[in-house]
Amino acid sequence: MAPPEVILVAGVSGSGKTTIGTLLAEHLGWDYAEADVFHSENNIAKMRSGRPLTDADRLPWLQAIAAWIDDRLATGRPGVVTCSALKRKHRDMLTGSRPGVATVLLDGDRDTIAARMKARTGHFFGAALLDTQFADLEPPAPDENVITAPITGTPGETATHILNSLNLAPHPHPGQPTTLIHAKE
Repeated sequence: MAPPEVILVAGVSGSGKTTIGTLLAEHLGWDYAEADVFHSENNIAKMRSGRPLTDADRLPWLQAIAAWIDDRLATGRPGVVTCSALKRKHRDMLTGSRPGVATVLLDGDRDTIAARMKARTGHFFGAALLDTQFADLEPPAPDENVITAPITGTPGETATHILNSLNLAPHPHPGQPTTLIHAKE
């Protein structure tokens, strides 16, 4: 298997996608994009008010992330992007016709993730919506070639597990990725 050009870090809200995605990008020296920056203001307002998104709400968001992935593949600039990608159809939309993309699903139990969500501040996605995330989560089928990464260790241990699973060596001079796209404040 050829090394990926793009890594999609997926999982429910609060599973550590931003932390792990940033670590991977830093270790590899790749571009990084946080999925939240691709959300419309309407989507953010909806989630902030405690209402879950529908697939119709998610479609433009997923299309924008797919366009970012396509840009990385077309320009030869490797990258790491986060996205919940809880349903198979969402993962297929982002990776199905793109052999250069590897998907990693961060795996943790509800109680651990709920505790993390309660401890974080300033994020528009509240802990009250966590059950909707787990209800939407479709475990990957074997033919999806999704790497599952447990979040029981430290973020560094999780990132190392992912790098080893993808047979990727860290960048010789770890540091900031080339382009860092952060969540909207």
